[in-house]
Amino acid sequence: MRRCHRLLLALLLFLVPLRAGATDIEELLAQLGSGGFDAKIAAVRALGALGDPRAVPVLKALGDGALYTTADHRVVIAEASGDAFKIFDPLDHKPLGEAPDSALDKILVNNRVRGVIDEALSGLTLFSPRPQDRLSAAQEALRHPPGDGGKALEKALEQEKDAQVRQALRLALAAARLDSGDKNQQLAAVSELSSASDPQIRSLLLQRRDAAAVDPDLRRALDAAIGSIDGRLRLIGIGVTLFEGLSLGSVLLLAAIGLAITFGVMGVINMAHGEMIMLGAYATFVVQEIFRAFLPPGWLDAYLIAAVPIAFLATATVGIGIERGIIRFLYGRPLETLLATWGVSLALQQAVRSIFGAPNREVANPSWMTGGFDIANGAATLTWNRLVILGFAFFVLGVLALVLRKTTLGLHMRAVTQNREMASVMGIATAKVDALTFGLGSGIAGIAGVALSQIGNVSPNLGGIYIVDSFMVVVFGGVGNLLGTLAGAMSLGIINKLLEPFAGAVLGKVVVLVAIILFIQKRPRGLFALKGRAAES
Repeated sequence: MRRCHRLLLALLLFLVPLRAGATDIEELLAQLGSGGFDAKIAAVRALGALGDPRAVPVLKALGDGALYTTADHRVVIAEASGDAFKIFDPLDHKPLGEAPDSALDKILVNNRVRGVIDEALSGLTLFSPRPQDRLSAAQEALRHPPGDGGKALEKALEQEKDAQVRQALRLALAAARLDSGDKNQQLAAVSELSSASDPQIRSLLLQRRDAAAVDPDLRRALDAAIGSIDGRLRLIGIGVTLFEGLSLGSVLLLAAIGLAITFGVMGVINMAHGEMIMLGAYATFVVQEIFRAFLPPGWLDAYLIAAVPIAFLATATVGIGIERGIIRFLYGRPLETLLATWGVSLALQQAVRSIFGAPNREVANPSWMTGGFDIANGAATLTWNRLVILGFAFFVLGVLALVLRKTTLGLHMRAVTQNREMASVMGIATAKVDALTFGLGSGIAGIAGVALSQIGNVSPNLGGIYIVDSFMVVVFGGVGNLLGTLAGAMSLGIINKLLEPFAGAVLGKVVVLVAIILFIQKRPRGLFALKGRAAES
């Protein structure tokens, strides 16, 4: 008998907490329907602190004006249906039938209540089954720390398993305790926040330090934390600047590498090189439109891969045509060659305007090049398109180096570069090498246009933006030298980005140009001098 009593007592002790929890949320629902605004605010905060996902539709309905009370003072969610309302249980959304408008009273809220609803909903999202939702809620709590000292954050942190979410919850909880905790909690919160690298946290600490009546110990801790964050942000800023410089250098490398080939092997100052870049960008646009018009939507992400060989072949063909039709008659006459290729550039620009129109054309990033990722807890973001272009530039450089070193065409190109007359005597068709070399340089410029279409709009003037920079890279690095072109592109890219914060983009370019002029005065052959015919001519 005693054993039965003990079992019954244990069963009652097990059931009482469950019933108490259910009563809590039901009592809070009743408080929403019967109390004033202050009572509603207290009920909303209590619902948020429960961590019960059933409170989410209740609070959303309250904020949307869809929470009502019936004649028997029952709280329901009501949706208009003709002249009547369909009513639902607010906790499980179970249909409860219909009711006329006269039988329902809307639960009114004001702006204060709405603000508390948003705060409570953010807290409840901390218990979402989706990690991304919990992370977003923790980040929102960091931006707007709750006024209750972070009780919901503390509860969520206790049961959180995801490392990234736990870190965000710790920072959000520290931000909440910074204002509402006791002195020891505030000092511990400052110590926790001092390890972050988020400018938003720095602003939060500054606001707290500049508040009235700050404890001296707390102020010293805040100053130390702000200094620690400032040091990390400076290092991160330097790293981001270097990445931006490498990114710009990769663009300059792609734009200049074709020019380095034609200038180094043939000695031709090709003013139409920028238009080869422009044609490559328009080829990318055409491929994109073909994919959109004739292929399933799921294939659109592959258009950029198809555009690379198409742009190369199209611009290489145009380049060979220019060399065979114009340039081969002007070898040894640099001024006439410069004027002729400048005229070709104007003709190509006008042809593109006639075909595609003068307005810019937009080329979309594929999904795998869209967006980016945060580093240092959101202190900086690296974009995928810049990273892909950086890797692509080195890939093109590597392939070109293999072509020059391991293929018959590369062997003939190097032979013509070193001594054209001797190469001709040895049976190398120098005219054919010239045409293929010019085509190769133009094709690589077309590939550069594919890459540039991913970081800006495509327009007839696109080539003119990069032609001067391309010549600066080639001359600075050393005419016809791939290693020099790489060094020149990356050096100029990093120097430009380092100067921009102090001198601005335009003045920074002027400073770089003057520096290159002075450098060429001392070292006319550039960083890496080329030996052979190009160096001697």
